[in-house]
Amino acid sequence: MRQRNKMTIPTGGLFLVLITICFMLLALSYVTGFSGGPVQTVANYIFVPMQKGLNFIGTGITESTKDAKTKEELIAENESLTAQVEELTTQLTNMQLQQEELERLEELHDLATDYGNYKTVGAHVIAKGTSNWFNTFTIDKGTNDGVQVDMNIISGSGLVGIVTEVGPSYAVVRSVIDDNSSVSAMILATSDNCIVSGDLELMTNSNMIELTDLEDVDNEVEVGTAVVTSNISSRFLPGILVGYVSELHEDANNLTKSGTITPVVDFKHLQEVLVILELKETGKTDGD
Repeated sequence: MRQRNKMTIPTGGLFLVLITICFMLLALSYVTGFSGGPVQTVANYIFVPMQKGLNFIGTGITESTKDAKTKEELIAENESLTAQVEELTTQLTNMQLQQEELERLEELHDLATDYGNYKTVGAHVIAKGTSNWFNTFTIDKGTNDGVQVDMNIISGSGLVGIVTEVGPSYAVVRSVIDDNSSVSAMILATSDNCIVSGDLELMTNSNMIELTDLEDVDNEVEVGTAVVTSNISSRFLPGILVGYVSELHEDANNLTKSGTITPVVDFKHLQEVLVILELKETGKTDGD
């Protein structure tokens, strides 16, 4: 038997035919003035779904545009908030630094009051030596400010060191913890003399420096006793607090004692100091 050939119409062609028919029906409706009947029914059947589909697509595009705009606004808002946070963080950091500086200046003011018999000038530390400690450092005051070699430097609660070099607007200071430093000192409670010597290795290991040649005949010196600069020093003014006895033992000669003291100054975080604008009277000799 012979099979009949099936006629197939492409989908695109069928769609074009349907549209053509619809337009013809719309034209017929317009010419005849029919607003109902089959023409309207066919139009509703075909065009209403098409219109809904087009409206859905248009609405989706509009919403997508709105969403994109909203995202841009959120990104801009986030950037603005981030900038505000960074600005507030900077302001907080500056306030903390100012507070810390204020506390240090108040400390210096109290120290200047404690040593009110001496004229002083404040200075900032602008450089230091190669070690982790401020055993040698430079300040921003010099001869233009009345600073001279051998003037004493104080900070925190007591003695820092002595000026060893000076220029018009700077001065170099050697502190009491430096290996080359030696200070004639005395025990405040007993007035017994001793020598305080710098020792960077000892300072690094235990935050202490050496005390030697103490004549403690009556065994009155104890751990925690204050040590100050001595009256017999040729370069250090008398009565400036150096530190406190942290360890003490009798020497082999059974005549003197040696040990260590803990300085009262923080030699790792020096930022501001006071220069005592007065020189010790010369003519006396000692170990410094």
